Amino acid sequence: VQLQASGGGLVQAGGSLRLSCVASGRTFSSYTMGWFRQAPGKEREFVALIRWINGRPDYAESVKGRFAISRDNAKNTVYLQMDSLKPEDTAVYYCAADRGLSTMRSVGEYDYWGQGTLVTVSS
Repeated sequence: VQLQASGGGLVQAGGSLRLSCVASGRTFSSYTMGWFRQAPGKEREFVALIRWINGRPDYAESVKGRFAISRDNAKNTVYLQMDSLKPEDTAVYYCAADRGLSTMRSVGEYDYWGQGTLVTVSS
């Protein structure tokens, strides 16, 4: 599976962005899709995921209520709608894919990664 993330950019605090991640292959619907982010000098951290088995989303506490993950299996695409952005959301955002059935909230649980897209939120 190859992943291509896009949609990052510069936005003011309180603004919105929508990230997209397009996957190659014909089995996209069988993968849990996750979004992670990595700020300068920090470790990559979990943001959100959407499970392939039941479509249920899961969010980090820091983004709950502000971000929404969704997927369009017909387009092999997962989205991350980010609203009410804060300067602390500034990071490179990565999409990831895996068929695992565990918690799927850690970096090591994903086999496939996109290249990342930079989100910068100005104050």
